[in-house]
Amino acid sequence: MPTRKKTSKVVETPRPPVMEPVISEPETFTFKATHVYIALIVLAFAVGLLIGYFAWGRTPASSVTAGVVPPPAGSGAQQPVATPTLEHVKYNIPTEGFPSLGPADAPITIVEYSDYQCPYCTAWHEQTYQPLLAAYPGKIRFVYRNYPLSFHQNALMGAEAALCAGDQNAYWKYHDKLFSEKSQMNNQQGTTLGADTYVQWATDLGLDTATFQTCLSTDKYKQFVQDDESFANSLPTENGEAAVGGTPTFFINGTRLVGAYPLDAFKQIIDAQLAASR
Repeated sequence: MPTRKKTSKVVETPRPPVMEPVISEPETFTFKATHVYIALIVLAFAVGLLIGYFAWGRTPASSVTAGVVPPPAGSGAQQPVATPTLEHVKYNIPTEGFPSLGPADAPITIVEYSDYQCPYCTAWHEQTYQPLLAAYPGKIRFVYRNYPLSFHQNALMGAEAALCAGDQNAYWKYHDKLFSEKSQMNNQQGTTLGADTYVQWATDLGLDTATFQTCLSTDKYKQFVQDDESFANSLPTENGEAAVGGTPTFFINGTRLVGAYPLDAFKQIIDAQLAASR
């Protein structure tokens, strides 16, 4: 969708009402009622322009998506705006070699850059993830890529643990497990979880504990996750900002959508792309 250019309206200052002349006023008194009235109008108009500039010209209006609880301050999660703003840029995000669900030839590919400790990512996973896949059976290939935020102490090892589970064909089971353990992953005490916690979750899922533990202790996937994040940081946008500046960030057939949007926002984009491909 083309970027809308802002237009400025010429606002005509309304004329002050007709006032009776001041009688018997000393000649040295120059601030008559009409002058004061005009000055107040001009001042109000200037203040209005200033407020409008800062409210609309510098920061886009935004609101929390219905049903998504805002994360704690400093969580790094993106707070979605009320309506998606689509760009001209189409991103070519590699998907080969990354965990995926759905047919390889699905008409819609959704790549999510996410963080297992991010409150918005958790909310999206709980509220939108499954309904989205169910709404388009056989038409979506969902690909998960990692963007562990540096101030989320459990995000990196969580991403590594999920990939270790993938060695036993249990990536998505472990993926879901991590989000279900949100109280520990994003604990209020700021505790860094030890490897034993991730190993216990692997045991809970019936995985080979020794194999999983070896994978995690040798940092088998640490560089893989860091390279994933580095690639995301290399993606530009039209205005020069990082395409993935926070989580979750989605690419729907290359169209970027930033934030924990509800199902309807995804359907808006997907339906338009399916209609265009017919």
